[in-house]
Amino acid sequence: MAHISAPYTTEPATNPFLSLGRRILDAMVAIGEANPRVREIERLTAKSDEDLAKMGLKREDIVRHVMRDALFL
Repeated sequence: MAHISAPYTTEPATNPFLSLGRRILDAMVAIGEANPRVREIERLTAKSDEDLAKMGLKREDIVRHVMRDALFL
């Protein structure tokens, strides 16, 4: 899940470039959140340390585990 901390208002943008930028940013966030790898990372992150240990994982190794075939870490 992506978290963005920036001043973001729900008021309609009067600047068309600002409006376009917001739509592009929203689309990028939606694409990222729809990624199965991101959902797997979120699922594993929600587990307790004991559950991760039973799986042979440490919390700091979750991303490396999920991305093991895409990244050479």
